[in-house]
Amino acid sequence: MSRIICSAAIRGAHKIVDMAEEKYEEALKKYGPEKEVAFPNTAYFLPIIYSMLGAKVQTLGDMKDIFQECRKLLPPLVTDSLWLPYLAPALDSGMATFFAEEMFEAIRYLDAPEFYTKTEDPTASNIWLGAADDVIFRKRGVEFVDGTAPGFAAIMGSPADKEMASKIALELQEKNLYIFMHDQTNGISMPEQLVANGVQIGWNTRLVPFGKSYTTAVFAIGFACRVAMAFGGIKPGDYHGNLIYNKDRTFAFVMAFGEVSDEWYANAAGAINWGFPTISDWDIPQVLPTGICTYEHVVSKVPHEEIVQKAIEVRGLKVNVTKIDIPMSFGPAFEGERVRKDDLFMECGGGRTPGVEVLISKDMSEVEDGLVTIEGPDIKDIEQGHNLPLAILVEVAGREMQSDFEPILERQFHHLINYIQGIMHMGQRNIMWIRIGKGAVEKGLSFTHIGKVLHGKLHQEFGAIIDKIQVKLYTTPEKVAEVMELAKHTYASRDERLGSMTDETEEIFYSCTLCQSFAPSHVCVITPERVGMCGAYNWLDGKASFQINPTGPNQPIQKGECTDPMNGYFTGINEFVQQASRGAVPQVSCYSLMNDPMTACGCFEAIAAMLPQANGVMFVNRDYMGMTPSGMKFTTLAGMAGGGAQTPGFMGVSKHYITSPKLLLAEGGLKRVVWLPKMLKDELADKLRQRCKDLGMPELFDMIATEEQGTTEEEILAFLKEKGHPALTMETAV
Repeated sequence: MSRIICSAAIRGAHKIVDMAEEKYEEALKKYGPEKEVAFPNTAYFLPIIYSMLGAKVQTLGDMKDIFQECRKLLPPLVTDSLWLPYLAPALDSGMATFFAEEMFEAIRYLDAPEFYTKTEDPTASNIWLGAADDVIFRKRGVEFVDGTAPGFAAIMGSPADKEMASKIALELQEKNLYIFMHDQTNGISMPEQLVANGVQIGWNTRLVPFGKSYTTAVFAIGFACRVAMAFGGIKPGDYHGNLIYNKDRTFAFVMAFGEVSDEWYANAAGAINWGFPTISDWDIPQVLPTGICTYEHVVSKVPHEEIVQKAIEVRGLKVNVTKIDIPMSFGPAFEGERVRKDDLFMECGGGRTPGVEVLISKDMSEVEDGLVTIEGPDIKDIEQGHNLPLAILVEVAGREMQSDFEPILERQFHHLINYIQGIMHMGQRNIMWIRIGKGAVEKGLSFTHIGKVLHGKLHQEFGAIIDKIQVKLYTTPEKVAEVMELAKHTYASRDERLGSMTDETEEIFYSCTLCQSFAPSHVCVITPERVGMCGAYNWLDGKASFQINPTGPNQPIQKGECTDPMNGYFTGINEFVQQASRGAVPQVSCYSLMNDPMTACGCFEAIAAMLPQANGVMFVNRDYMGMTPSGMKFTTLAGMAGGGAQTPGFMGVSKHYITSPKLLLAEGGLKRVVWLPKMLKDELADKLRQRCKDLGMPELFDMIATEEQGTTEEEILAFLKEKGHPALTMETAV
């Protein structure tokens, strides 16, 4: 490794450890050793230290041992008379750098609690978000599991002008990467450049402004460490497993703009430990031989026009971006983009005008592949502020196409239309709502471009079952009403078909092992009445997925004989689970929380937990950040329900399962539910009320407590007694 780089990295590491230790001594005098320290709302403590050393830094006093570890890792400074084998000392210096910076940032949270926003998006007065909490992490981290986000670019500093910053950010977004931004170049930060150029930043657009100093690089590396622990089954303290996991699975790299300081060199050396190379626009020594990283370690003097492609090449990332022939940029990075009032050109649907979208299957002779037509005024034909009705009718045909697949394909409209830069899509069916921004119109957006996107992407993603696709768009009231009537009949027949399916009527269930490479013993079983715990896969999705990819993660399971209808034990399921988990899970119940509950990876929408004092069950969704009557927040509960382990009394579930007739049959079903967060109860209100009526207890809905009635078992027990909740008189479930 270059003597110049290693010398600078070691110098930088010494400076950073000295700086952090000085800040630590000041904090120790001010607060005392028992003062609690933490990054906000996380169960991973200081995640780099926790993942590498297994050490739980919870107080200032806990930092003392970590600083001693930093000093052990730091080699002597390189001098003319002291020569070293450079690679190992530089990597150790990089590790010490991250330990010290993580403690420095934890103390910053203590000294200046409002320094970071602690939100998903910047506020009006502050663009720096700080460390991602566990709600954000679990929401976004799963994208590193399912391939939606192959990795991230950790950017240090900024290009010379805002136009180039925007161009680089856009190119990275189009590769579906997250962009984590840190520090400044000549007093200018890249997030500030993007904001000045009208680019939306924040987690929703994958342009994440972590912080304005180089020390915030630990937020990016810590995120990678948490992915390995949460989704890869890597244990805290297994530094080798964590580093190898990230090298092989998290395709990340450092992109540095401007003159590289000793401190930047130290951070770059730290990143190399994880297999993350550095690509710089500055004239610095290169480290081209392979070794720790997949390919080169440091590549420099790369022109801005080429830096993204070079970074992709050096990291070994294979990105497959389908080019759609539209004038706007396109990709998952734009899914969270908002079209605000000041940017709005027009709207369709959403109560402003009639709006509907529907996909139906047709005979092969009735569909002309690639045909995109529009009947009525197009966007270019109207003035700003003039809204139009809109009907999107997609007709598909295929030798393997079945009517059961229609809602699965139709469900993709929401994501695919949102992938278009400058368009916001909400809702589905006949409550869809599209907002179109001025910027998209200025680039020449037409309704036909929506058709091209749907045609191209549905072909790409569902080519195994679709042979032909044509898209018809209507913007006249008469034709929209006509399609609306067609859609209503289509929806009704679908709902009747889906509503009539039960676990008893179908002999085949489906597995999902999408996350098994990250939790090897986990096997999700999807039944007609139990959606996959991530909420993304129902029984029809499993069927469609198997048709599309017969060797993929969704395999058919002959359910076999039902040996216990209350617990939901099936001979075929147990045989499949035992084989698919390589013997780690001998059997699972489909309908019980206490007896052999289903395993989970960590992607669940909600968690079910037993409350012994109340003789009931609570559910908590991942978006709820408060305390629960179990005495644990979601983040803590997630550690008990995930990782592929069976923990009686704790189980990951989808929100939809809470309203299923098969909900926890062994424990008494919905009558056992005593507590939900208000936000979850409100979200499921209509379906919950209907289930209560179906059970002959419409009053049960109002007997279920929320945080408004209490967040301890004692508080909700008083409420349950007052309401006469049936769980209090049921047989003990524990």
